[in-house]
Amino acid sequence: MVLSLVNLCAREVVSDHSSSPSWLRWVPRELYRALLEAAFASCRPLAVGELVQRWPERALRVGGRRERGQTVPNRLSIQALLLAVVRGLTDHRCALQVLDLSGLQGEEGGLGDSMGGWSLTVALCTMVVQARAGAQRAQRKEADRERKRFSALERERDLKRERGQRQGPKELRDDETGHNRDRTASSGPASEEELIKGVRRRMEMERKRGMVAAGLGGSKREVEEKVVDIDVMVHIRADLFVNARSWERARVALSSPGPLKLQCRYLRVEEISVSSIRTLLDLLPRRGLLGVDFRYSSLGVSGLAELLPLLSTFPSLNSLRLHYCNLDFRRDHLGQEDALRDLSQGLAHLQELRQLSLTALRLSGQLRVLLSSLPQPLEILELPYLSLSPADLAYLSCSHHASTLQQLDLSENCLDASTLTSIRRLLSQASSSLQHLSLSGCGLTDGLLGLLLPSLGGCWALKSLALALNPLSMAGLMDLVRMAVRMPSLRQLLYPNPLEDYQPGLPDLPSSAQLLDWPLDEATDINMTSSQLNRLLIESKRPDLFLTCDLLNYDKDLMD
Repeated sequence: MVLSLVNLCAREVVSDHSSSPSWLRWVPRELYRALLEAAFASCRPLAVGELVQRWPERALRVGGRRERGQTVPNRLSIQALLLAVVRGLTDHRCALQVLDLSGLQGEEGGLGDSMGGWSLTVALCTMVVQARAGAQRAQRKEADRERKRFSALERERDLKRERGQRQGPKELRDDETGHNRDRTASSGPASEEELIKGVRRRMEMERKRGMVAAGLGGSKREVEEKVVDIDVMVHIRADLFVNARSWERARVALSSPGPLKLQCRYLRVEEISVSSIRTLLDLLPRRGLLGVDFRYSSLGVSGLAELLPLLSTFPSLNSLRLHYCNLDFRRDHLGQEDALRDLSQGLAHLQELRQLSLTALRLSGQLRVLLSSLPQPLEILELPYLSLSPADLAYLSCSHHASTLQQLDLSENCLDASTLTSIRRLLSQASSSLQHLSLSGCGLTDGLLGLLLPSLGGCWALKSLALALNPLSMAGLMDLVRMAVRMPSLRQLLYPNPLEDYQPGLPDLPSSAQLLDWPLDEATDINMTSSQLNRLLIESKRPDLFLTCDLLNYDKDLMD
């Protein structure tokens, strides 16, 4: 990434924190963003805090996708940012009203010093609770001051009443006339005026709440949220990651009002019971939630059917992801048919759903029941480790979702001669829309892939193709790459290591698990395979096509 002159100067300015008092007061608001980016890039948490505490604009966005070469803020910088937001609540120079941290989190325990999703969620919840406690302390101090002013006013009234009882009416009038100037300078009337102002301020707030409640449309829940938002000073939008360890802290942060309010864009939940998930969803603001991701939670079919009506109350929800949630459907279990019917009806109420991800849910043969009830065609469908049956794939190829799919993941589902016709029909239906396709670990041999290549080549919008952990020979791999170089839109190909690169002893048709665990042959030059493929790219004049066999570091969004 080439830095502009402004960026270079900003990095030089924030590099010396001791000079900040001399330039902070003179910085125009147009340069705050460049200075903040420079402070993040240079890992200057003190500069981050000082800039955010006096942020001159209503909105600040720190998360989201970053340009190539742009560094992710480290943990200390994020902590400094959050502390500065709390300090800015009492700083008249700070105009911040909306802080957007969506997409900021990195991977927990990943490389670098970025803050993971769980850590960021805990930090945000702690900040909200601390800001609420600070606001409550300030309110108690203000209430104490008002009580003291009221007590002083009452004492003065009592003194006047006693003086009036001892003096006659005429003497009292003369006394009031003679000391009019003294009374004007005394603190009694000022205290009375301040008390009246405090009462009027509270009456004005109550009147405003009444006007909002009377003038806003929508459901009762939405009206209540907007009334509560009157007292909110900064709205914080972020992706939240809640598990059993952080659930209580998240519940406290979301349950009571304060100067900071959390708004969730994507919610990720792990290892939490159905009742706890219900409580959490009920506390989230209804508008703004785009997706939910349930992982490693024993929901069961009945548990998910119980949650779907609550999910339907979020009008912008367009993504539902379920990973290892124990949705094991068996017809011989009492009540499973009714639960599956409830599940289908619940999915039918998700009006804006465009992305559905079901991983290892053991719902073989039930794809028609699940997908046919969706009111809108899906754009992203991920079905890895789902043990799809030929009937499931036959339905998918003819469903109303086929022609709109932009991303399809069928990894680790066995594809054989009985499913080949359905797969070819599915690819034909999605040829104009499909951009990302994963068929990794599907048992594709040279023969099966050869029959599938014409259909794959017809997907003219395809940008990435993943075929790792399939038992292909070197000849089959070369045929695959020859097809790939003729696809002008293709930018990434995740190919499998050819069978010739493995140590002897593999079965004739190894599974994906065997290919993953079996060691490569050290006697074989692994770079030779890569060299042959790269030579083919050069001959085909396709240097823009990225070839890799690195399954762990593969990222389909790398070229977007």
